[in-house]
Amino acid sequence: MAASAPDSGRARSWLRLALRVAAVVIVAALLGLLVQKTLAKQAGPHLVSEVKAGNEPLAPDFDLPVLWLHPETWPAALRAAVRDGHLSLRELRGYPVVMNFWASWCAPCKAEAPRLVASARRHAGRVVFLGVDVQDFERDARRFLERYMTNYVSLRDGGDSTYGAYGLKGLPETYYLDRFGRIVAHSIGEVSPSELEANIAKAVGR
Repeated sequence: MAASAPDSGRARSWLRLALRVAAVVIVAALLGLLVQKTLAKQAGPHLVSEVKAGNEPLAPDFDLPVLWLHPETWPAALRAAVRDGHLSLRELRGYPVVMNFWASWCAPCKAEAPRLVASARRHAGRVVFLGVDVQDFERDARRFLERYMTNYVSLRDGGDSTYGAYGLKGLPETYYLDRFGRIVAHSIGEVSPSELEANIAKAVGR
């Protein structure tokens, strides 16, 4: 039996209302995504400014896949954290952290790599060295780590989320965290042995 004219009109009204609601929801979602991206872009530079001012902000957390499973210089209590193939920064709380952002194509990264390896060996069991490979090919990154016999864990950031969250402008960059996860120092560019050790002392001393 065919629908009556009033029923047909009500159906069309409900359809129009549903379409309008759907359109509003889509627009709101797009605006939310735009706001989120804008805030993310601002968060990185703000973090760098806070560190520069000596305010010791909390390091942005992340959960990234393990690229290089070599925790031999890590404290024994933390080595189990990477067995599942992922690591979040909060899992390292309780220990000072030297977090180095790098890529295989980066010439200064190659120059500083032996210094980081030597320092990780020197502070083994007391300071957590952590590499974060960004904007790189996985195979090239692994070759880099093998070449320098890297003795600490390195993660892989396949996107730009971590890069942006830390306000990176280039590579390498190194952040130094105290045992509470606060950033106490930041090295931009190739780090010298003296700068590396001075910033580690600052992180350990907190």
